Amino acid sequence: MTVNIKQCNLGDLRKLQEISYETFNETFKHQNSPENMNAYLERAFNLTQLEKELSTISSQFFFVYFNHEVAGYLKVNMNEAQSEEMGNESLEIERIYIKKVFQKHGLGKYLLNKAMEIAMESNKKKIWLGVWEKNENAIAFYKKMGFVQTGAHSFYMGDEKQTDFIMTKTLL
Repeated sequence: MTVNIKQCNLGDLRKLQEISYETFNETFKHQNSPENMNAYLERAFNLTQLEKELSTISSQFFFVYFNHEVAGYLKVNMNEAQSEEMGNESLEIERIYIKKVFQKHGLGKYLLNKAMEIAMESNKKKIWLGVWEKNENAIAFYKKMGFVQTGAHSFYMGDEKQTDFIMTKTLL
């Protein structure tokens, strides 16, 4: 098994869009209406939006490769790029997704460790993320990795208001 992590750049835009659509669909389509899924996918993962996010200085994207194939990706935000005001001592994991076919190989842990490495190199004291309250597998994974629920915020899937738990891990 070969696992590599590579930072994304603007040349990866279409590949990033493709994996974003695929992993978000695999994760959430069975629990949301097709209309709300399509509305969210079009808003969040259109090429203009992804190019803007890739060009944001305080955000970074990474692909994880499993045996030389893109298996998932990570997006982290710092400072003003965070989706919630958590201060300059925090790093946000905004997205961490693994294709279904590559799950259960420890790739999420690789990406989480990459996020923690970036946080420590940037002298951050906390790492946090939002996870849908109905995504039980992800919540269990984050708890196992030392995250605790510290709050909640609203997330809109199309026109449906949903609740994301905010989970935080303090770095030593």
